[in-house]
Amino acid sequence: MRQISILAISMAAALFFSACKQNDQPAENQAQTTDAQVTADNIYQFDVKDGEGNTVHMKSFAGKVLLVVNTATECGFTPQYEELQKLYKRYHAKGFEIIDFPCNQFGGQAPGSFDDIHNFCTGTYNISFPQFAKVDVNGEDADPIFVWLKSKAPFGGFDTNDPRGAYLDKMFRADDPDYDKKPDIKWNFTKFLIDKEGNVVKRFEPTDPVSAIEEALGTLL
Repeated sequence: MRQISILAISMAAALFFSACKQNDQPAENQAQTTDAQVTADNIYQFDVKDGEGNTVHMKSFAGKVLLVVNTATECGFTPQYEELQKLYKRYHAKGFEIIDFPCNQFGGQAPGSFDDIHNFCTGTYNISFPQFAKVDVNGEDADPIFVWLKSKAPFGGFDTNDPRGAYLDKMFRADDPDYDKKPDIKWNFTKFLIDKEGNVVKRFEPTDPVSAIEEALGTLL
């Protein structure tokens, strides 16, 4: 009970700061960004930046199954890094890649430089999958790859049987009763599964178990 209470307080504070930042983004600009960046046929048409600012062409991952995820190092879901690393080790040799984009938009839960984040993730969770430069995933500065991902896979809903999901659902719905009808990314550790042709297969919300991702992988690898 105490653990859930602490989690609730932490997430409430994080949600407050996250909501403030997201509300600063003009709705008109969000719409313009979305309209301009959803025309790609597949994920291979995008370029991203690695942690050192170098351009990486997503087409370099052609023929592989990808899991694109926005992450944070100070979130209640951060321990998912351990599960994701286990998944990566099991399936990487079969053509599976995890594409990790740190994002500081949700309560400032991914602070520090790329090196700070990478050192934490490798030192604490021993991750070996690639991490890319920090990005925004919502708003007028959202990275184009996330604008496209959201256009292909809408919000799937939090698992309200999970105390964290129930809490987030209650908080978001109090602010916007129709929040679940909008495709924007709601929180850290939202994941998009991409097939070998670069198409979005499924979106997984932070409360979805990693076992559900593993089950979906079985039909794609």
